[in-house]
Amino acid sequence: MTHPSSTEPPPAGPPDPRESPATQPKTERRAVVACPFCRTPNRIDLTKLSKGPKCAKCQKPILLDRPLKTTESDVDKTLQGTTVPVLVDFHADWCGPCHMMAPTLDDFAKRYVGRVIVLKLDTDANQAIAGRYGIRGIPTVIAFDRGKEKGRHVGVADLKVLESVTGVSAG
Repeated sequence: MTHPSSTEPPPAGPPDPRESPATQPKTERRAVVACPFCRTPNRIDLTKLSKGPKCAKCQKPILLDRPLKTTESDVDKTLQGTTVPVLVDFHADWCGPCHMMAPTLDDFAKRYVGRVIVLKLDTDANQAIAGRYGIRGIPTVIAFDRGKEKGRHVGVADLKVLESVTGVSAG
């Protein structure tokens, strides 16, 4: 706990009512992601990533600077419990174009760590969820904002396409 130093100036009058927490937009950045080791859902404060988030159950690190594998059983928790955009890559292991796009997804996740969560969902192993989102071709990426689809791209996507679909930019 830090204590104010004696050199700090006193507050300048009463607080401005326009700056009360109730009138300010929420800037909370949190995500709910499954631990890649034990699949336990974890709530992560994205403003504190420098502390290195760990799974509450197994204590292994949860690294958000790369795409995370997801399944039908946990994708909805992430989509509903995350306040930043979530980009889901619907792919298959046998898909050549999916493999071609993998380095771009890795780069995107690293560039926008804390601002976007990137998930990978294998459509062969999770056919019901692929059907629910009408996946007809792979790779398909879908961006979600608090559980609602906000953008989609079918086919190999470059960094600019991923930025456009999610609504983030390097600025």
